[in-house]
Amino acid sequence: MLEKGKWVGPIVDQHMHLDRTNLFLDAVADFSSSGGTGIMLVHKPSFSHTLPIDLEGYREAYSDTISIADEVRTEFGLEVGVVLGPHPVAWEKQIPELGIEASSELHLEAVSLALEYIDSGHAHCLGEVGRPHYPVREEIWERANDLLLEILSMASSSRTSVQLHVEENDDTTYSELSQLCVSSGISSESAIRHFAPPNVSADFTHGLSATVNVGKGSIETIVETAREAKSPWGMETDFLDDNRRPGAVLGPKTVPKRTQELCSSLLYEGWSENEVESLLTKVHSEWPESLYGL
Repeated sequence: MLEKGKWVGPIVDQHMHLDRTNLFLDAVADFSSSGGTGIMLVHKPSFSHTLPIDLEGYREAYSDTISIADEVRTEFGLEVGVVLGPHPVAWEKQIPELGIEASSELHLEAVSLALEYIDSGHAHCLGEVGRPHYPVREEIWERANDLLLEILSMASSSRTSVQLHVEENDDTTYSELSQLCVSSGISSESAIRHFAPPNVSADFTHGLSATVNVGKGSIETIVETAREAKSPWGMETDFLDDNRRPGAVLGPKTVPKRTQELCSSLLYEGWSENEVESLLTKVHSEWPESLYGL
């Protein structure tokens, strides 16, 4: 699927948020017109408004995410997978209001509800779940890890993949997550580190899957480590669709742009066209299908 050195196959952004009050379908139009063919649409918490305080609130939020996915499919003909789950930052932010016990109970209830949507075929992956990416009190950190272990066990029982929101601490984070996978019984490949560093080598990822934040400079590291990768990996923008932070984290055109950069860089580094086609087919087709059923 290379034509004159350019990738003309599928291009999937594995972690994107959309918001009806912001760019919404205009963002999808930018992605599609740039060559994008599929997205993993991730539930967006209402940090700027009111977070759910009960299960019905989560049901309404999840239902809206599913509805958005249907609109994108109808309007653009894109492949859209849905990622549902309670954000770990929402859990931490609710502790002052609800208390740690009630917030934790609601968090697990929201996970169970997301798994119901996945089991019924309305969603494809649990997430983004995990632990706060910023410093918190030791009590909060310990409880976050206890919750994450329980969530991974629930995902293992449901045989679903999980997109993980975690702190940026290079391979130390991967090592800790790998241990949690062993303890919970979930396969490491089903645990996907979202917003991952561009090093995709097996020594670095410890067997976990990854969706790489493909910001500036990421392609060079991917090229350097791609031959040493053994677990699935993909590309993401973590586009927030937030008018207060335009283009954050990365804009919707980024994954198509970086895919072409990766294609050119691999060819420049001596990869054969067959090797490049094989890798990009895995990144944008085979691995998303195995992880999410797309």
